[in-house]
Amino acid sequence: MITSRAAGACGKADYGWLQARYTFSFGHYFDPTLLGYASLRVLNQEVLAPASSFQPRIYPQVDVLNIILRGEAEYRDSEGNHIHACEGEALLLSTQPGVSWSEHNLSKELPLTRMQLWLDACPERENALIQHVKLATHQPWSLLASPDGAEGSLQLRQQVWLHHLELQPGESWALKLHGPRAYLQSIHGALRAEAHSKQHVALICGDGAFIKEEESVRLTAESPLRALVIDLPV
Repeated sequence: MITSRAAGACGKADYGWLQARYTFSFGHYFDPTLLGYASLRVLNQEVLAPASSFQPRIYPQVDVLNIILRGEAEYRDSEGNHIHACEGEALLLSTQPGVSWSEHNLSKELPLTRMQLWLDACPERENALIQHVKLATHQPWSLLASPDGAEGSLQLRQQVWLHHLELQPGESWALKLHGPRAYLQSIHGALRAEAHSKQHVALICGDGAFIKEEESVRLTAESPLRALVIDLPV
């Protein structure tokens, strides 16, 4: 079964220095039916104004994945670690109890646009505090994150596989899923998603879809497409 989640139905925030869209309950936006999906706790797209910052915060037991869509960010923790990430890169923070993180837009002229995901982390697993990769370009599919860091992907502390797709109009790509749940997110572009059960939905830029009890999903781009498929068997 595939159930769409329109971008226009998501929670929104506009504080001047920050504009955001929230797929699940976050900050001031609360919907008791949308507290996350399996181990996916947060899926936000946020635009941070030039020279603005998120103040230090302590996270719950999650892996925080930031995908930089535009601009350049710096992340600092309370232990003295810091790292830069820019457009076309992804950063994974393995949060730790008592350690706070801040985020800064390094440009004084350009906004910082990024997607952020929180994924429940297994407390028995230990990973590098910071992982950093460049997104694959000019190829229809790449594995962005996985439980074992396969194919050079970011290593998660959870049984989750995160697929990054870039398709041209008319191109299709099929993905076999590991378990009963997945979430599909259009970063930009329109697509048609068809499940193994032959059910299908049409999505436009910013839309998402819950996928339940399906063995696979096939995406067909209606326009230049960039999308994520978050495979959530746990």
